[in-house]
Amino acid sequence: MGMEYIYAALMLHEVKKKVEEDDLTQVLKAAGIEPDPARIKQLVSTLSGLDIDEIVSQAVVAAAAPAPAPAAPAEEAAKEEKKEEKKEEEEKEEEEAALAGLGALFG
Repeated sequence: MGMEYIYAALMLHEVKKKVEEDDLTQVLKAAGIEPDPARIKQLVSTLSGLDIDEIVSQAVVAAAAPAPAPAAPAEEAAKEEKKEEKKEEEEKEEEEAALAGLGALFG
């Protein structure tokens, strides 16, 4: 279903009009859209048993919920520092192993 049908239904609801086929058709035509009677009938049928105010308020709450906070820059910096230290340790161990091998050649 196109969003334009839902927007039309929400607009009718906002101005306290019942969402009915004729009114939806008029709103869509006013917007320059050639309405599809089957879609309109389906939307009216779907919305007939729903509390639109409750649905809208739930959507607003969900949209306003804060997103999870990204990791703090200090935490990221600490992780990077640990990676650097580990890498330096590994390089140092490899260097020591290579020197020990050279010492064995001349030993």
